Amino acid sequence: MPKKILSVFSGLLIVVGLFLFFSIKTQTGTKLLSPLVSSNVPTPSPRPMEKYYFDNLANEEYEGSQIQLEEEYTPPSMYFEPIDDVKTWLFSYFSNGKKVTGMANIPNQCTENQPCPVVIMLRGYVDNEIYFTGIGTHKAAGQFAQNGFITLAPDFLGFGKSDYPDKDVLKARFTRPITLLNLLSSLETLPQINTQKTFFWGHSNGGQIALSVLEITGRKIPTILWAPMTKGFPECITTYIGDEDDLDKNGKKLLDQINDFCVKYSAERVSIDHFWNRINAPIEIHQGGADQWVPAKWSEDFVNQMQLRGKNVSYYYYPESDHNLKQNWDEVVEKNLKFYKKYL
Repeated sequence: MPKKILSVFSGLLIVVGLFLFFSIKTQTGTKLLSPLVSSNVPTPSPRPMEKYYFDNLANEEYEGSQIQLEEEYTPPSMYFEPIDDVKTWLFSYFSNGKKVTGMANIPNQCTENQPCPVVIMLRGYVDNEIYFTGIGTHKAAGQFAQNGFITLAPDFLGFGKSDYPDKDVLKARFTRPITLLNLLSSLETLPQINTQKTFFWGHSNGGQIALSVLEITGRKIPTILWAPMTKGFPECITTYIGDEDDLDKNGKKLLDQINDFCVKYSAERVSIDHFWNRINAPIEIHQGGADQWVPAKWSEDFVNQMQLRGKNVSYYYYPESDHNLKQNWDEVVEKNLKFYKKYL
């Protein structure tokens, strides 16, 4: 064979060999790209909202921060009555680098040598235009403090003197359980608190936040809920948006965000009604029959779901009471105190 032909033939063998080499997949699973194909393979798009899945939040560590008692505080409310031997404070802590403020009641009897139980109080929805620190919680908090309980009612991001929340409405909403998880991790920094005696109190949307944390942590924190929001996501939002045809610009934008999330992500993994089995805490529900925001049937359905799973749940129904249980307020608070004292 002439040397020229042999040289060409050898060159072809080398090219074919290289092509085959770079095209095969090895037994270890490493894919070797063909030299004739571009190596600019697109990477999968990030899925940042998955970090809010309850399963993922359950695996996170929450360091919390030092709780600061910034100044003595008097909420601007006609219903606020200072209590003898109890100091009311504006407190603050940090949640994932952002400052969160709130209202604290600390009985004078609570000291480092004699720490007291603590009730973390989670209010429902309040329009920011009328909001003040302690709104929706301070009246009941006063009764609890008078009976020897420290109370902490966080404002949440965007309220009071807290830092601003994420501009994304859904991210801001999904962050609220994290805000509570970081507060739980911060309790030990306030020496007046007996962290072994921690309780939850939640009203309306605050009830949903409390339930979320009970599911994420599985902790047995005795919990009282007034007219709690127990609908899953996204029904807990879309129920109140109204008819799609009548929505304004902001309403349509929110609905578009929700629909986009449900397409890209698994909505049930951020939905409380998917994790009822994880609740281990004793729960007491109080529900009014004249509630215009949370129908009694929702609370009844939740109680039924808990009972079917063998959970420790008690239910009190007040036919004439509104969303704030105003018509039976004294009776409800008395039952709340009895419930908490049972677990001291």
